[in-house]
Amino acid sequence: MRSDKGEQLYPPHVLREYALLGDGERGVLVGPRGDYSWMCAPQWQDDAVFSSLIGGPGTYAVTPTQPLFVWGGRYEDGTLIWHSRWVSTDAITECREALAFPGDPRRAVILRRIMALSGRTRVRVLLDVRAGFGKHRMAQLHRDDNGTWSGRSGAVHFRWSGALEAKVNEDGMLEQVIELDPGEHHDLVLEVSGEPCRGEPPDAHLCWTATEYAWHQAVPTLDMTIAPDDARQSYAVLRGMTSGTGAMVAAPTMSMPERADTGRNYDYRYAWIRDQCYTGEAVGACGAHPLLDNAVTFVTERVLADGPRIKPAYTIDGGTVPDERDVGLPGYPGGSAKAGNWVNDQFQLDNCGEALLLFAMAAGHDHLDIDGWHAAQTMVDTIRDRYLEPDYGIWELYPARWAHSRLICAAGLKAMAVHAPPSDGSEWTALADRIIADCSNECLHEQGRWKRAPDDDRVDASLLLASIRGAVPPADPRTVQTWEAVRRDLGRQGYVYRFSQDPRPLADAEGAFLLCGFDMAIATHQQGKPVEAARWFERNRAACGSPGLFTEEYDVEQRQLRGNFPQAFVHAVMIEAAQKLAQPPGEVTP
Repeated sequence: MRSDKGEQLYPPHVLREYALLGDGERGVLVGPRGDYSWMCAPQWQDDAVFSSLIGGPGTYAVTPTQPLFVWGGRYEDGTLIWHSRWVSTDAITECREALAFPGDPRRAVILRRIMALSGRTRVRVLLDVRAGFGKHRMAQLHRDDNGTWSGRSGAVHFRWSGALEAKVNEDGMLEQVIELDPGEHHDLVLEVSGEPCRGEPPDAHLCWTATEYAWHQAVPTLDMTIAPDDARQSYAVLRGMTSGTGAMVAAPTMSMPERADTGRNYDYRYAWIRDQCYTGEAVGACGAHPLLDNAVTFVTERVLADGPRIKPAYTIDGGTVPDERDVGLPGYPGGSAKAGNWVNDQFQLDNCGEALLLFAMAAGHDHLDIDGWHAAQTMVDTIRDRYLEPDYGIWELYPARWAHSRLICAAGLKAMAVHAPPSDGSEWTALADRIIADCSNECLHEQGRWKRAPDDDRVDASLLLASIRGAVPPADPRTVQTWEAVRRDLGRQGYVYRFSQDPRPLADAEGAFLLCGFDMAIATHQQGKPVEAARWFERNRAACGSPGLFTEEYDVEQRQLRGNFPQAFVHAVMIEAAQKLAQPPGEVTP
C-alpha cells in the first residue's frame, strides 16, 4: 500500500512469505512485516478492505520499529492461529493472530496479541480500513471514553479496541507505538462489519479461549495418513475456507498471476463444485468428518436448485458469480486486478461425475439423506442426457468431448451404483460401461493410452484420475500406458505438468500443477511402487512456503508459488494422497 504522499509502506512479497487467517466467512493474508495485505469483508466475495497485495491502499500492520529484524512464524497445531515472529539484535517479538472462530457472516473479529518474548519490544501499529478495493477512506472516526475507536469506510463499519493511545496521522491512518517489557503482552481487537458495531466490544481473553477450543474441536487427528501433522494443517486451511453454508471458496484471493503478463488472473473467491467435491472425497477417505457433510450439503442444494443447468461455481450463499470487472488497481506484480469470473455460461460435465463420487463417499459413511439421493438421481439423468455433448472440462479451456470428463462420469456412476437399489445399480453400471466403451473408441491413442479428446492426441495428467476414481482398474493396460506417458512426458524433477501446451519446454508455458503431482503419487502407489510414490508425494509436499500453504502452480525453475493463494483443492488432494499412501501398495481403493 501507499501513503497519501506516495510512499510504498508495504509492497507485495513473494507468496511463500504470507500466512492465512480464516474463520470460514472471510480470510486475511498476513505478510512478513505484520501487514494485513488482503481481506475482503464482510464476506469472501465482497470488495477488499485491505488490498496492498494488489497495489491498493488499506492495511492493518504490527511491525517492529527496529531497523533490522528477520521474520519467521508458525501455526498452532491444527489451527489457523498464526504467530508472526521477529528477531532483532536486542529483542524477540511475536504477534499471535487469528480471526475469531467460527466466524459470524455479518462481522469479522480480528484478534492480535503482541508478545515480548525477549528484550524490550517496541512495535508500530497502523490501521487503515479502505473499503471498495481502497476507494473509501476511513470516516466518522470517534474514540470513546474507554479508548475504543469506531468509524466507517464506505458501507463497512469498524470498531477497534486496545488502541487507547492511537492517533490519526497525517495520512489519515490510526497509528500507535506499543512498548512492552519482557513477558508482557498487549491485545488488540478489530471488528469489521456491514452494519454498525453495537454493544460492548469483544473481550480479547474470551475470544482467544473460544477460538482455541473451536479449532481443537474442528480438526481431526488424521492419524491414518502418512503425514498427520501436514494433513491436519491442510484440513484447518480447508475448514477456514468453508462457510456456514457449507460452501468452500476455491481460494481467498483474486488476480494472483500464474505467469507474468499472460492475462490469466482469475478470481477464486467462490465455491467451485469440482473443488468442493475433491475436498469431500479426500476428507471422506479419512472418515466421516464435518467437511464431508459440508460439501454434500452445498452440492446437494445446488444440484436440486439448478438440476442439469448446474453451474461450475457459485457465491458462498448459492448466488451467481459476478461477471469479470477491473477494480482499478495496479495488481500483483505481473498481473492485473480483476474481480469476478467468466465461468457462468460453461457446462463442465465432469462435475456431474464428481458429485456422484461425493455422494457415494457420503453414502458409504451412511451420511447421505433423501435430498442427497434425489440429487444423485438428477446427476445420473444429466449424465445420461448430456455425456455426448462437448463440455469445457476440468481445465476450463474450450468445448470438446474431453476423455477426462466422461471417464469421471463413469467413475461416479460405478461408485454410486454400489449403494443404489439393485435395479438402479445395474442400470447405472451399464451406463458407465457404455460411456467407457465410447470413450475407448474415440479417445484411445495408438500407444494404448488415453488421449485428451477425439481430435487431441496429447497426454493429459488429469487422465490419471480414471483409475484413481475407479472408472477403470489400475492394472488395465489403458491405465498403465497412461501412467507411463504422464510420468515420461509431463513429469519433470519430481513435479507434473497438466499437458504440453505448445512446442516450448513445459516450464516455459506454465508452472507445474501440484494437484497433478499428488495425483501422480496416488497413481504410482496404485501401480505397486511405494518408494517412487513417496518421492512424488514428498517433492510436491515441499512446494510451499514456511506457513505450509500451497498455490495452484509451482514454478520449478524459480522455486516460487504461482496463482491464487492458498488453493483449496491442492490441500485436499494432499490429504487424499497422504491417506492413500498409508495403504498397502497396489491396494488403494477409490
